[in-house]
This record gives sequence, structure tokens and C-alpha cells, in this order.
Amino acid sequence: MRAWNERLVLSLVRQHGALAKSDIARMTGLSAQTIGVIMRSLEQDGLLVRGEPIRGRIGQPSVPMSLNSDGAFFLGLKIGRRSADLALVDFLGRVRGARRRIYRYPTPDAVLAFVAEALPALIATLPANRRDRVGGLGVAMPFQLWSWVQEIGAPQSEMDAWRERDIQAELAALSGLPVFVQNDATAACGAELVFGTGEKSKDFLYFYFGYFIGGGLVLNGQLFTGQFGNAAGVGPMPVPGPDGRMRRLMTMASLSVLARAIEAAGGDAEQLWERPDHWEVPEDVLDQWMTSAAEGLASAILSAATLLEMQAVLIDGWMPVSVRAEVVRRTEAAFYRLDLSGIEPPVIREGTVGAEARALGAAAIPLAQRYLIDQNATVREA
Repeated sequence: MRAWNERLVLSLVRQHGALAKSDIARMTGLSAQTIGVIMRSLEQDGLLVRGEPIRGRIGQPSVPMSLNSDGAFFLGLKIGRRSADLALVDFLGRVRGARRRIYRYPTPDAVLAFVAEALPALIATLPANRRDRVGGLGVAMPFQLWSWVQEIGAPQSEMDAWRERDIQAELAALSGLPVFVQNDATAACGAELVFGTGEKSKDFLYFYFGYFIGGGLVLNGQLFTGQFGNAAGVGPMPVPGPDGRMRRLMTMASLSVLARAIEAAGGDAEQLWERPDHWEVPEDVLDQWMTSAAEGLASAILSAATLLEMQAVLIDGWMPVSVRAEVVRRTEAAFYRLDLSGIEPPVIREGTVGAEARALGAAAIPLAQRYLIDQNATVREA
């Protein structure tokens, strides 16, 4: 019970920022004495830090407590179709260090070799007395990688290794840490939920532009993963194409589609995977891709809105901020050109985490497992 209440306090401070004992007692209904004991324990454990007393009120000065950025660290591994990223993230969700490896296609051996090299180097960047505070390794990766050989141009024999290998167990043996695996787009959605800085909607659909477009779903403040961990995998959603024929969203709104258009125009598409903050794409190619992506997203959002009463739709991805903003603008315009009779339109806005959402979301998995609670659970007294 004590551990549950400690998670409750940490969850509230993460959600609301610095809070005093009286604030948490009011939010939870727990006694001030219970909250005081919990907060002192968390401070002694290095998870909370004391702020400056707030004076001028009746009674003792109020002392706000905040999360200690050095209180715990987590590793997030993104296994993508064209690159792998490993990030070291602190308790506040700030990236303390990162490593990246680009490849033509992913194999288990390539990923394990990358982690074997990058993980010790990242941990070595921490002060010696903080290295034992690394609490776990989260992995964000597409499920059933062996099913996408044609789309990513990989040999079936090499991709079949993903079917036969237990990457979770191999990474645990390599790192000596607890390892958690999640669908990559779901993890990106989790990063928005845990580390996002925008308005915290209780229910939202999330789109992430990667090699293929993917998605995630938050219901009542919680990440909804579904029975098989692939809920809101929006890529296969049927949407009308420019010719009116139905096709999958991933064929209109994925970075792989943009890459093929760049190559068809005689350009170099490799730059897309190297630098998400700066693209050099012919203006007409980028314009056509953004329009097609926006039309597909608008139809997908309408289909989702007929089933779910969503407050918001968030769009993020491996792309420059200016491109993300324009995709959101065009998606909203395309959405409102559709027949919206009978639905309550959700707000369509940009995500706030950005290109690194998958690696950050991976790091958020062990953080949530160890230090957060279900926001909808009933408060319990110690």
C-alpha cells in the first residue's frame, strides 16, 4: 500500500509540476501526515527535491516538491526499419545522451551489436554514483518485422530471424536490465502522454510519421494497447485515394512514400533517415506528398471519430517542425471539407515530443512500470 501511494505522489507531481504536501493531500484525500511521510521517504530516496518555501499564508510556509531529474534514468531503444536509436533519459524525460545507427534494413544481430557498443558508452556519461539508478530498458519496434520484406526491400531469410529470436531476452542478457517491448508507434504515443508538454487531453488519437505511418490511442488518460499490443495501428486503415479507390493509409501518409517520390525525381532519399530536423526535398515533391498525406489522415480521423468520442488528434513524426505544422494545417483543412454530420469534431494539433518520440516512449515504459500508476485507479489510504 505504501509503494502504491508513493507511485501516486510521483504521478501527481509529474502531471502537475511542483506540489506541496497540502496540495497532494487535497487531491488524494490522504491525510497530511501520510503524505508527509511519503514525501520525506521519496526525498531521501532522491526522487523528489525540495523547493523554496512559499511564505505569506496562514500557518507554516508551504514547501513545494519537484521531481529530481537525477533520481532515476532509463534507456530507450527504437528499432526502426532504417535506423536504430538508443537514448539515455532522466527522470524528467530529458535526453542525457543518444546514439544512432543507420542500416539498409534491421536484423537482430545488427541491433544487438549496436546496443552492445552504445549502451556502455551512454551509461559511462553518468557520474559513477548515479549509474546504479538506471532502472530499465524499453524497446519500441514494429511488430512482425518479417511481414514487411517487400516494403523495406530486405531478404526474407534475414528478416525471418525476427520470428525465431527472442530479442527481449537477448537484450536483457546483454544489458543486465529489465527489458520491456512495445509497438513503436504506441511507444511514441506513450511519450506524448508521459513527457508531452501540450494540453493533456484525456482521450486522443495519435499519428506518428515514420518509415510507415503508425498510431496510438489514449482513452481516459491511459495508453490503450489492446489485446495484442497493436491497438490504433492506423497504417492499414482504408481511406480513399486521389482516384476515389480505397487504399491503405500507409500508402499515402508514410515517409517511405515520400522517399520513393524523391528518388523518382532523381534526388537522394537517404537524407530523410539521417536528419529529421532538416530536409532538402524538391518543393513540388514535398507539396504533393503533404497534400496526399493530409487527405488520407483526414479520412482516417473521420472514420475513428465515428467510433470514438475523441477530444483531440495529435500528429507528430520524424520530420522538420515546419513540415509537421504544414501537415497539421492541411489535415485540418481537409477534415473540415468532409461531411461531419453526426460527429463531434476533435481538435487536430501537433504533437509536442517530435522526432525522438519513439526512443523517448521506449524509455517511458520502464519508468511507468516502476514509478507511475493508473490515473483512473482509486486512491488508497496507507
